[in-house]
Amino acid sequence: MPGGRLTQQERQRIALGLADGLAYAEIARRLERPTSTVTREVTRNGGPAAYRPDQAHRATEHRARRRRPAPAGVPARSDGRDAAAVRDYEESFAEVFMQSGLPRMTARVLAALYATDTGSLTAAELGERLQVSAGSVSKAVAFLEGQSLIRRERDDSRRERYLVDDELWYQSMIASARANERMVGIARQGVAVLGPGTPAAERLENVARFMDFVSEGIVRAAEQAREILLAKPAAKETPDGP
Repeated sequence: MPGGRLTQQERQRIALGLADGLAYAEIARRLERPTSTVTREVTRNGGPAAYRPDQAHRATEHRARRRRPAPAGVPARSDGRDAAAVRDYEESFAEVFMQSGLPRMTARVLAALYATDTGSLTAAELGERLQVSAGSVSKAVAFLEGQSLIRRERDDSRRERYLVDDELWYQSMIASARANERMVGIARQGVAVLGPGTPAAERLENVARFMDFVSEGIVRAAEQAREILLAKPAAKETPDGP
């Protein structure tokens, strides 16, 4: 199976596969690549509808030139993980957050927090890990706090630490539902102002009913799935020996 970065020819074949409506898994099989490689490639370069192989190739080369090499003599990670693999994973994770609408720096901070065993880093640790300024970290964590995606607390040394935990996903979903409810309210206010029965009012009423339904569904699903966030994954059973 081929390894390393995708070639320009492989990117052309990905574009042809997308144009033919093939699933990522099928495109990957034809390239003899992991499905995750194709998924990441398309996601970070505009998605299926906007993927352009030449632009994707140039963007990858630009990222490779911009990426800072690790200083010589840096020791291996103390946890035994492959440092390059972890770095690449965090970059891919951040790309997915960016596709969801997060700014790049904010996405990188969130991905870094989720990739730590403790789910917790100080501003200084984030700056060192991401090789960015304290100001960049401060702006990112302020945005994430506002979206209920992280929280902060002080450790025994009175240092502020930024944390992610399972409960925050639930809180974020509830916050999203509350935002939808505000949209419902403003849409129905427009119905009253513009006059019931007018085309504009009917349009806004449809928006209100749609968002109301979505909001109720989000809250109901979040409540039902909350226990999944708090439960530990079940250990996989191993088959008994002969």
